[in-house]
Order: sequence, then structure tokens, then C-alpha cells
Amino acid sequence: MQIRWHVRTAEELRYLILAVQREGNRILAANLRPLGLTPAQAEVLCVLRDYQPLTLTGLGELLVCEHGKNPSRLVGRLVSAGLVQRDPQTEDRRCVTLTLTPNGETNARKIIDIEERIYQTLDALTAGHPVTQALIVLRTMANAFPVADALHRRAQPPRSPRS
Repeated sequence: MQIRWHVRTAEELRYLILAVQREGNRILAANLRPLGLTPAQAEVLCVLRDYQPLTLTGLGELLVCEHGKNPSRLVGRLVSAGLVQRDPQTEDRRCVTLTLTPNGETNARKIIDIEERIYQTLDALTAGHPVTQALIVLRTMANAFPVADALHRRAQPPRSPRS
């Protein structure tokens, strides 16, 4: 069934983005539930997997889920769960370095498998449609907001790629 709105294009675009984002987040959350993780926690584990070691500030600069916020509470829950290790830096003990524990590494690999299944579904849903044009529009919109900084940083290759 095609959905056609009789409203401003901007309003339709806003609600379509919201609807797709919410549905995607619901599917991701359902798939993460057996791991005992939220989508935000999963993002932290995957960012650490790709960019560790990171300071709390460095992690915050790469997150989309908590952009512009201090992710210390989010990280604290992952430390308590035994997925992230927090080590004081030798030169400044107030500053900490974050890395994944072996259990965190295992969960990050599971998250990547979950995300891959979601991406395969998205590929199937968008096959034959002008996705490149949609990406141009969405990038233009995202670039108007501070979260674009995190997206640009994440677009850079990790310092030490991990498999």
C-alpha cells in the first residue's frame, strides 16, 4: 500500500524519516534483547570495537545515539556488565581510556551479525529505487545539525581496523 499525504513535503519527509527510524530501532532493539543490550549500548560497543582505545570524550565525539552528551552513564552500565574496561591514563588519572573486554568483543561481533541481517533487509527493500538520491538529501539535512560532526568522524577509517 502506498502512503500519500496531502500535506507539505517537508512534513511528509519528517514523518517518514521518523517512522522508518522508529521501526528500524524497534527491530534492532528486539534483536539485541537476547544480548541484554540497548541500541545505544550496541553503538558504543561497535564504536569501541572499531576505534579503541578511546577516551570518554573521544567516544562521545563518535556517537550518534548520545551526540553532544557525556556518555559516562552509558559507559558505566557497560563497565558494570563487564563489556567495557575503564583504565585511568598514566599522565592524568582523571582521564580514562576505554577498551572492550573479551566479553565486549564477543558481543560486538554478535551485534555486527545482527546489523548485517538488518542491512540485508534494507538492501532488499530498496533494491531498484534511487537510494543514492535519497542519501544526498539525507546527508544535506544531517549536515545542518551538530550530529553531522559524529557522522563525519565515523566516515573516517578507524585507526586500527579490526576484523
